[in-house]
Amino acid sequence: MASVTSDGTDTGSDGAEAADPLSKTDIFDVLRNQRRRFVLQYLKRHETPVELGDLATQVAAWEYDTTPDGVTSAQRKRVYTTLQQTHLPRMDEVGIVAYDADEGTIERTDATADLTVYLEIVPGNEFAWRELYLSLGAVSLALVAALWGDVYPLTVLSDLVWATLIAAVVTVSAVAHVYHERHMRLGQQEAPPELDYDADD
Repeated sequence: MASVTSDGTDTGSDGAEAADPLSKTDIFDVLRNQRRRFVLQYLKRHETPVELGDLATQVAAWEYDTTPDGVTSAQRKRVYTTLQQTHLPRMDEVGIVAYDADEGTIERTDATADLTVYLEIVPGNEFAWRELYLSLGAVSLALVAALWGDVYPLTVLSDLVWATLIAAVVTVSAVAHVYHERHMRLGQQEAPPELDYDADD
């Protein structure tokens, strides 16, 4: 049964302080990095704590497009080091995973499952889809207004042709967005969906 501490903080049935909900900033910060997404993908397949070494091997295999047996010691070390020093501490800090640095183990938390819901990520060099749709809307409205005013040379083409062109551009943009979503979503399959091959365990 949940209780409340003297300072008004909610606790769970075991008396532990209830975890704060993840902020969008924290979620975006984690999911915008491919290596962190790979960590979550791996944890989705394991209900019990995993060893850092095993995690690093599989993540390296996904990154270098090979199998775990084909990962070189240098590749594994590179991934292992960044996971140990940077990614896992950050993910543990916001409660997305539980990382025991002393034992070298990582396990899922309640928040891990929450991240299976797709979130549009816009890392530094990726396109901002909201801005694209806003631009398309603005251009379409301007075009319609110009057509109503019989502005030349837009009148060279019929209204039906312009409507078809607008519909085609919006449809192509939507298809591209759906394709992008698939590559940014944590998948249910064994390998991350942004990879085009099936990695072995």
